[in-house]
Formats: sequence, C-alpha cells, structure tokens
Amino acid sequence: MLGVQPSSGAALTIVVPTYNERDRLGELVDAIFDVSAGAGLDLELIVVDDNSPDGTGELADELATRHRLTVIHRAGKLGLGTAVVDGFRAASAPVVGVMDADFSHPPSLIPVLYQALQATGADVVVASRYIPGGSTPAWPWSRRMMSRVACLLARPIAGVHDAASGFFVIRRDIALGVTIRAGGFKILLELLVRAWPTTLVEVPYQFDDREAGESKMSKREAAGYLLQLRDLYWLRLAGPRRPRRSRRALSPAEAAGPWVVGP
Repeated sequence: MLGVQPSSGAALTIVVPTYNERDRLGELVDAIFDVSAGAGLDLELIVVDDNSPDGTGELADELATRHRLTVIHRAGKLGLGTAVVDGFRAASAPVVGVMDADFSHPPSLIPVLYQALQATGADVVVASRYIPGGSTPAWPWSRRMMSRVACLLARPIAGVHDAASGFFVIRRDIALGVTIRAGGFKILLELLVRAWPTTLVEVPYQFDDREAGESKMSKREAAGYLLQLRDLYWLRLAGPRRPRRSRRALSPAEAAGPWVVGP
C-alpha cells in the first residue's frame, strides 16, 4: 500500500474500488478532498485497484503523493465486494464509506452522509435513489424498472428503499464484525443483512450515469444478485431473531442541513 500516512486517524474513510478508471480519477480525487475541506471534514481516501490495464493504479500512486490517499493494489479483477472489504480493513477512521469512481455518485454528498450519521446516531446512512428527492434521470425505463424491482425484493430483509446503492457510510466496527460472502457489487445488501445494523437512515440523491468507460451492470451480475438474495433470505429466516430496527428516510430539506461536522 502506498500513500501519505497521517499521524492521527481520520473522521471518515471513503473507499473507491477501481478498474480502468484512469480518465477521471484525478478529477474525482480533487473533488472529494475539495468538498471535504470545505465542510471541515477530516477525510481519508483509499483506492483499491484491481490491476487495471489502463494505468489507474499508477495514477493513484501519483495522487497519493499529494493527498491523504492510500492505494491498495490487487493481483487481478477480484470483485467489488472484496475490494470494499479490503478497503475497510485498511481504514483508520471509525466511519467508513463507499462510492464509485466515475462521478455517478456526487462527491458533494459525502459530508452530508457523514453529518447525517453523526446527527441521527445512525449505524448506516444510505444515499438513496428511491426516496422522495432521489432519482435516476438518465436511465431508460427498462433499467429503472429492473433496479426498482431488485430493491423491492430486498427491502423486507434490508430495511431500506435502495439496498442496491453503492454509495453509503457505515460505522467501521459494524462493517468488520461479519464475514461478507458475496464478491459482487451489492455489498450494502450483505452488510444490512449479515451485520444487521439497527439504526438506518436514507438520504436522497440523483444518480448520474457514467460519463466515461463502461457500465459494470451485466446479466451475470443480475443472476448473481438473485442468488445472493436467496442466500440472505434463508439466513434471515433460518437464523436467530434480530432486534427491531429504526428506519428513517430524510427529506431533501432535512438532508440539506444545517449540519455540524465533527467526530
């Protein structure tokens, strides 16, 4: 691992898994640190690269000489779920989060997610496309319907409207307290069922589709999701009883603050 090693832990660690994301990684890293500095948020960034042939890992190493950024180089394309777990293990902050590298998740929402977690005492705060104020404006009807159905199927065991979100923050001790078995990109669903955090909050956001590169969605991923869902339903129904959850979806006005940043 390479990166600037701070003398003390950050308040929040954001993990960004990458594979062939060189085109906009530098812009994303700058945006994340600019937003965090503007909000007074002490942030650490971890890039987990799966041996990208386009040089993403090498660029991340160069960015790590200028930012509070750690780079984890993996031997090959091992899956987004395991990349996230590797990033969580390397994190120094008590709160960890995940976002995509392609600007489909707005960096400006990072302080909002963290501040919502601190203000509400939540275990997890999810950036949601499927509560009032959230949207996927660039998606065709078929893709929007497929995503909605996937989230509806998961909701009884996940407890949130957007269990397929790839943008969230969670308390690190909860995230590392279970073994994640799925290697795909629905890491949030795994955490919500296996770790069973009890206080869940959703914040609305607009998902902006990829402006560069190719989507990670595929028929294979969709089939893997259904198998994952089957296993998690079985775990939930056959496993021990879990404590009742507190769930809250913030309105756009609530999500806007005002907030006070702090550890």
